[in-house]
Amino acid sequence: MKRISILFLTIALALGAVRAQTNFSVMTLNVDGLPGEFLVFDVNKEGPLSAGSERISEYIASKNCDIVSMQECFNYRWEIWSRLFAGYQHDEWTGGIDNETYRLDYFHLQNDRYPCDGLNSAWKKAVTSTAYERVAHKQNFGKFSHEFDDLITKGFRRHEFTLADGTQIVVYNTHFDASSERDELLGNDTKDREARLAQWQQLRDHVLAHLDNRPVILTGDFNSYYHRDDIVAAFIEPIKATGRATVGDVWVELCRNGVYPEKGEPKDADELLDKILYINPAGGIALKPVSVTIDVAGYQYDGKPLGDHFPLIASFATDSKAVTGISTVQQSEEGAQQYDLLGRPADATSQKGIRITNGRKHIVK
Repeated sequence: MKRISILFLTIALALGAVRAQTNFSVMTLNVDGLPGEFLVFDVNKEGPLSAGSERISEYIASKNCDIVSMQECFNYRWEIWSRLFAGYQHDEWTGGIDNETYRLDYFHLQNDRYPCDGLNSAWKKAVTSTAYERVAHKQNFGKFSHEFDDLITKGFRRHEFTLADGTQIVVYNTHFDASSERDELLGNDTKDREARLAQWQQLRDHVLAHLDNRPVILTGDFNSYYHRDDIVAAFIEPIKATGRATVGDVWVELCRNGVYPEKGEPKDADELLDKILYINPAGGIALKPVSVTIDVAGYQYDGKPLGDHFPLIASFATDSKAVTGISTVQQSEEGAQQYDLLGRPADATSQKGIRITNGRKHIVK
């Protein structure tokens, strides 16, 4: 009888651990939605355009990911959304790159840019977006050169998501400044690198300013390689150095055993400009990457890639039992959002109980 009791106890504990774990998937994909021509420029004649964007939509729907982060969703947004309406919700579209959506002020072009960011997120209808923020980069480079980065309002978007089982996560979607291979070969990409470095730092500061006990996922076309841009020094190490969180890259964790490529060494052939990073706050719910896929074979039509980027797909497991304490955040509590012990936003004026504000635990009576 004692052995049977121990067996049942073991099974019960195992089942409890399974129930506590959440599994979900995230995709990041630059959908290559630039127009074929713009003004007098041949911008993207070889891109997917309208018909190809519909095929991209079919592909995204077929992968059945819980959250999808898209970049360069400009002129073909209806085609990109066409197969997603049935199963997904999405955030705002900020316009295309054309003079019908927005007419540039050519007399003050140095200070003008299209208001669109090309970013779009889609999430399954069982997932809820509870808060949303759009932020523009403070620094860009290149108006009619260097990949036209300063012609649009690039930046990042931040979503607070509640998954179907109530687990809360934060997801960023971003697009950084690009470099052309020609400029890199000629050593003419200094300003591009400086802009990307500033964007990594701005994103880092934003993450830290809003960090609580919810895990954070960062997705997007970062236009960054570890051998070329000092991502570790600009973003990863400064966050870890605070003691408030750990940082990981799913591709580095699962494909390189956690070893980051060294800056200046030859490029790893499998590294993408697109990345999925994750941040586990101290004392919060921990994310663990389960799988990562660079879907080269699946992202094809008639023997050719559907766009100029390949999808990066990651699945995560998270366990609510990983909550072990409350992290302390050194910042002002005035006007700060309060959260309950599960990380859900709490209204301090109407709810009583234990609350967390800026990482500190206190009681609302």
